[in-house]
Order: sequence, then structure tokens, then C-alpha cells
Amino acid sequence: MGGKKKLTLSQAEKALMREAQKKEGKKETKPKESRVEKKIAGVIPPNPRDEKIIKEIQKMKVLTPYTVASRFNIRLSVAKDFLEELCRHGVITHISNGVNVKIYKPA
Repeated sequence: MGGKKKLTLSQAEKALMREAQKKEGKKETKPKESRVEKKIAGVIPPNPRDEKIIKEIQKMKVLTPYTVASRFNIRLSVAKDFLEELCRHGVITHISNGVNVKIYKPA
């Protein structure tokens, strides 16, 4: 079996130039100081009888667990339960089921 073939002179020079550029580039980069902190989503759903929350939901055209979770900063599983509870209270109505997503609209 053969080993690795030797590089030609021009190929060896180009490889050395690339190595030198990589080392120079690494020295010039700045350390990442402004890291974005991850926000932890809440586990407690908002009160479904609160007037502010009902008004906020009435403004939305379509309600999915993802949109509710994003708007109220809660987890998806909590948002699914929250939407089902709002549907039971009559604040929203169920439109359709996807494979994994239920879609609602304001009543």
C-alpha cells in the first residue's frame, strides 16, 4: 500500500502560506464578550381569566402553541395546555388539527 505522496514545491509553498495566514488571522480575532444569555421559558401559564391576556389573544389572528409560547415566554407543553384551557372557557375556538399542531382562532 502506498503512503502519502510528496507535495510539489509550489503546493508546499501554498500550504505554508495558508498556515501562516491562519495563525495571523487567529491573533487578530477579538474574544466574544457580548454573548447572548439564554432566557429560560416559564413553566407557569398565565391566568386564562385575566383581561389583559384575553385582549392580547384577541389581537392575534391565529393561535398555535408556538405563537403563544413565544408571546408569553412559556414552554410549548405549557402553551398547549393553556390553549386547551382557553378553548374550554370559550375564549378561543378550535379550527383544525395538523399532525402535531392544533390551530385555534379567537372567538
